[in-house]
Amino acid sequence: MGRQAPRKPAGMAAGGPAAGRSRLRTIADLDLEGRRVLVREDFNVPLDDQGRVASDHRIRSSVPGIREVLRRGASAVVLMSHLGRPKGPDPKLRLDPVGERLAELLDRDVTLLHGADEPEVADRARGLGNGAIALLENLRFYPGEQKGDEAFAARLAALGERYVDDAFGAAHRADASVALLPRLLPSAAGPLLSREIEVLEGLLDAPARPFVAILGGAKVADKIPVIQNLLPSVNALLIGGGMAYTFLKARGEPVGGSRVEEGLLDTARAILAEAGRRGVAVELPNDHRVADAFRADAECRVVPRVPEGWMGLDIGPETGERFAARIAEARTVAWNGPVGVFEFLRFGEGTKAVAEAMARHTGLTVVGGGDTAAAVESLGLAERMGHVSTGGGASLELLAGEKLPGVEPLRRGA
Repeated sequence: MGRQAPRKPAGMAAGGPAAGRSRLRTIADLDLEGRRVLVREDFNVPLDDQGRVASDHRIRSSVPGIREVLRRGASAVVLMSHLGRPKGPDPKLRLDPVGERLAELLDRDVTLLHGADEPEVADRARGLGNGAIALLENLRFYPGEQKGDEAFAARLAALGERYVDDAFGAAHRADASVALLPRLLPSAAGPLLSREIEVLEGLLDAPARPFVAILGGAKVADKIPVIQNLLPSVNALLIGGGMAYTFLKARGEPVGGSRVEEGLLDTARAILAEAGRRGVAVELPNDHRVADAFRADAECRVVPRVPEGWMGLDIGPETGERFAARIAEARTVAWNGPVGVFEFLRFGEGTKAVAEAMARHTGLTVVGGGDTAAAVESLGLAERMGHVSTGGGASLELLAGEKLPGVEPLRRGA
């Protein structure tokens, strides 16, 4: 992949689990010699108008795990994933373009099986030659996948003799291929999933300090459990994006026509008060890029306070400098959620400032998945981050302290 392993500054824990949380079983714990291995991947990638892979980050991230399985003597590898949200078989969401891109990255053939649990697919899987790589069809073409159907899981299990989960982006789903398969076959976490858990749980367990968390995005509701779970661990919390305006209003500041979640104002006040009791610095925007409408071509102004009739769509340059200074002082930085509407060019400057500050950082930098990962990718800065997560929803739930259905069955003793 070309990306270096995340840097661990002095004082960074080696990834040991917190009390009561056992380690994951890894590929090294499985006897793969001569075995047909099922590998759950997250190939839920964006496609362009021509049906081609628009971003191959998740496909590239799968390559080390596939190679490791083969290196350990697997007779064949059967890959599986979902793509999009089909309501049944959809020719626009077949995994053919994924298989083609994967074959290019691996520089070897990838056989497309064009099915998942049909008898003929099982026959073809059992007949794969030594060292072969095959890819099942989109698992969400089958209703049993998202229903967590045991019979569907059993038919998938019949395709292999061992199971490896390397799909962190799906780890928060209770799907058949995620939550049930590891209970039907000898199973382990792949290197991508193992690394995600090591890095993200390390933020909660023993981060090198000062530890700064940056949270953005549109909705406060999405981030409240994360904030509450991070407060005991962080030294500073930098809040941008649409969610910042709920906190600003809770603090009594004018927000004009900015998005505010009125029902969460008391919650925001409680979070600010708890942060104060814990000595956690909460940084909110003190200047803004505002617009007269939610449009890419809207008039843009930089103001210290949001006036009536205008809405805040990005942090201002002074706030960007203040956030960058906080990042520079930290030893661990975690970022989840753009701090502005970065898909609108003139309202992406704040997100760019945060990304550039993290790219200059010499400690551990962790970028949440989803829109945040897309932002650093679009800026060409992903390779300069310590760790870019492949799972948006999964990373949020893990940082919120939730147990992930795709992870718990892979822990030692499970």
